[in-house]
Amino acid sequence: MNKLLLIAVSTFFLTACADKKQYEQAVLEQMQKEQDIKDYKIDPELMTKCVVDTTSTNMPGVFALDPNRMMAYRNYAKMLNLAKSEDPKKTLDELRKDFGDEKGLSEAHANFTESMMNCYTAVLAEVEDAKKMSN
Repeated sequence: MNKLLLIAVSTFFLTACADKKQYEQAVLEQMQKEQDIKDYKIDPELMTKCVVDTTSTNMPGVFALDPNRMMAYRNYAKMLNLAKSEDPKKTLDELRKDFGDEKGLSEAHANFTESMMNCYTAVLAEVEDAKKMSN
């Protein structure tokens, strides 16, 4: 019985980690394409960590391994990879369903965009503070 429980819990944790990693990878790909990140010489990985952490606070689910949070990670990754889809219209319809409706999808997109703006502010402020301290 204990072995079965251990296997079930291990599978759950691996799936949760994979969902978050998939989302982090999708965010990193977006950050690597962002012209502002290139222009301001912001580390895409630093920006990715900030955006993932910030968006996560407004995602469904109470904690990182909550099944609702894991589903949110999957849905957000799918949303960010919409342009890569072989059938974007079908994927967009799936996203509307995944997020509950058009409003839910819009709120998820707004959460991502707002998180990016907040992270730009935070990261650029950090860079400015570091410059001031080095002078």
